[in-house]
Amino acid sequence: MENISQNTPQNLQALKNTKAQVIIVGAGLAGSECAWQLVQRGISVALIEQRPQKKSEAHKTGNFAELVCSNSFKSTDSESAPQLLKSELHSLNSLVLESAQAASLPAGQSMAVDREKFSASITSKLKNHPLVECYEGEVTHFEELSLPAEQGLKPVVIATGPLTSQSLAQSLMPHVGEKLYFYDAIAPIVSGESVNREIAFLQNRRDKGTTEANPDGDYLNCPMSKEEYDRFIEALGAAEKVPAHDFEKAIYFQGCQPIEALLERGPKTLAFGPMKPVGITDPRTGKMPYAVVQLRMEDTEGRAWNLVGFQTKLKYPEQEKVFRLIPGLEKAQFYRMGSLHRNTFINSPALLGSNLQLKKLPHLYFAGQITGVEGYIESTAVGAFVGTAIAFRLKRGSDLLPPPATTAIGSLLNHVLNGKIKNFQPMNINWGLVPLNEINERDKEKKPKLVERGKRNFSHWKALLETLN
Repeated sequence: MENISQNTPQNLQALKNTKAQVIIVGAGLAGSECAWQLVQRGISVALIEQRPQKKSEAHKTGNFAELVCSNSFKSTDSESAPQLLKSELHSLNSLVLESAQAASLPAGQSMAVDREKFSASITSKLKNHPLVECYEGEVTHFEELSLPAEQGLKPVVIATGPLTSQSLAQSLMPHVGEKLYFYDAIAPIVSGESVNREIAFLQNRRDKGTTEANPDGDYLNCPMSKEEYDRFIEALGAAEKVPAHDFEKAIYFQGCQPIEALLERGPKTLAFGPMKPVGITDPRTGKMPYAVVQLRMEDTEGRAWNLVGFQTKLKYPEQEKVFRLIPGLEKAQFYRMGSLHRNTFINSPALLGSNLQLKKLPHLYFAGQITGVEGYIESTAVGAFVGTAIAFRLKRGSDLLPPPATTAIGSLLNHVLNGKIKNFQPMNINWGLVPLNEINERDKEKKPKLVERGKRNFSHWKALLETLN
C-alpha cells in the first residue's frame, strides 16, 4: 500500500482507481470518526466530502466535522449518560473527542468547543494522514461506489448525516424504503460586545461548575420579569415563520424543537423549558427572575454567544425584532441567524444488521445521524463503532459484537438495531436507554452504579479490539 500525500483533495472521478480498502461518504462527525478508527488499525480509507464544492443549507465552510447547531458536547457530570459516552469514546482514542477537548471553552458542567478550531484540527489530521485519500464532490448514486475488492465489493459507509443530498437519498430508497425525516432548527449567535452587561450577568445554574479561578460562571443570563416574558411570547407567537414544504408535514425532533413549536403547547411552556429560571439569581433584585435566557460562549475570546435552547424557524427580520425584546439584547448584533433544515434518517431496526450494514446489500454500512441517533457525541459514537466493526471484519473475517446495552455506545446501538420498527424515532443518549437489570430504580446510588457497570462492561468489550493491533 502506497503512502498517499493529502495536500490537496482529489477529483471524485479518480475514485475508481483508489487503493483504499474502505470508502466513506461524508466527512462529518460520524464519517471523520469512522475513518480515524479504521486508519488507527491500519485500514486505508477514501473519504468523500461534497463541501465546499456543494454546500448544504446549514454548513458554512468546507472543513470536516463542522458543527452547525450547538457548540456543546453535553454534560461533563461524572454521573451523566453523555459523560459515560464520552469516556467510552476516550478509551477508543476518538479523534472527535480529542479535538473537542483541545478546543474546549468554559461552559460550567458542559463541554463546549470553539467550533472553528475544532473542525480545523480534524480536517488537518485526516487530510495529512498517509492512509487517508480525500475526495471532493457529490455522490449522486451509491452504485458509483461499488468497487471490487479481493472478496466481493469494498465496504462503503454512508455517513452523510441529516442533510443527505436528495439524489443520493433517492438512489437508496429502493433498498431502505420510504425516506423518514424530521425538521431541525439552529439557534442564533450574537456578538458578545453587543450584549448589555448592565442587565445580563454571568452565572451558572445553581453555580454548578464554578471554580475559584472562575467564580462568576460561564453563562450570560438575560433575566425577565413576568411582564417582559408576556410581551416576548406575544411577539414570538405573532412573528412570521419559515414554512415547511407543502408536501411534508413538519416533524420536529423532541430534543431540538424550535421555540415556536414549544410555545404552541401553551404560554408558560418556555418558562418551564429553555427559559426556566431555576438556580438563577438576578443580582439587581437578589431574587429569581420569572424567566431567563442563557447565552453560552462560542469562542475563547467571548466574542460570540449562542442563545441556549433557542432553535428557531422565524424569518430573519423577525428574529432581530423578537430577540431584541430580550432584556440585555436590545442592541444585539447577530453573527448567525437561526434557521430550519430537514433531517433524514432510515428505519434502522428493519434494515440494518448487527454491524449497521444493510441486510440486502451487506457491503453498504450506515453511520451517524442517518441511522437514528441524535447529537454530536451520539453520531460520533456510531461512526466509531462502524469503523471498528469494519476493521474487525477485514482482519478477522467475522462480525464484531456490539458492546453490551449496559454501556453507553451499546445502548445507542440497541436503540438503532432493536427499536420499534413501526414508529422509529431518533434518540439522544440518556439513562432511559440503559437497562437497570439488577440495579434498583429507586437506589440512591443508581447512577454511580450504572456508570461503574458501564465502564467495566465496555472495557471487557474493548478487549476484543486489542487483538487487531
